[in-house]
This record gives sequence, C-alpha cells and structure tokens, in this order.
Amino acid sequence: MSSDRELVDSFVDAFSAAGPARARSMMGEWMIYLDDKVVALVCDNQLFLKPAGQITELLRSSELASPYPGAKEHYVIPKSDWADADYLADLARAIADALPAPKPKKRKA
Repeated sequence: MSSDRELVDSFVDAFSAAGPARARSMMGEWMIYLDDKVVALVCDNQLFLKPAGQITELLRSSELASPYPGAKEHYVIPKSDWADADYLADLARAIADALPAPKPKKRKA
C-alpha cells in the first residue's frame, strides 16, 4: 500500500520548522529529508524515524519496527503525536544533527 501524499506533506510542513525539509518518492513510499539528510520514512501511512543521536531521550514512545521487509528498525511515531508539529520538528532536528553531512555529488564530465 502506498502512502498518501497529503500525509507526507503534513510531515514535511512540520519538519520545516527545524530547517529545509523535502520528500522524495520511493516506489510508492516516501523518504523525508532535513538538511539533505534522510531523517524519516513514510511507509503504509506510518511515520518511521531514523534511530540516530539523542532521539531516544526525546521520544514519547520507543516502539521499533521495520518500515519495509529487510529494512533496519526505525522508531514508529504513533498517530496521536502527528499533530504536534513542534515535537516532530524537534525530533527531526535531533536526527539531522546526529547524521553526517551528505557526500558531495560527483559532477558528470
């Protein structure tokens, strides 16, 4: 099942309070970037956050699950927390701060 674009856009809007955020489609599902770093996945209309940095100290729920078969476990953010944009922005910022800078793209000759 693919995720709803409106739902993804609502997460991008919430994360945007923490910096430049965007979403990219991935076979019907979505990756959400903050500062050009993947901080979250939206799969089957569920929000999964990367387990990076001090995020565990900020989480209200620490349920882990794989967003898709074969994926590493991510934190599942319950629907009851989706409306709290400040909370989502704080989580996204903590993850982005903990991740390394993206590698520069090679220019084509």
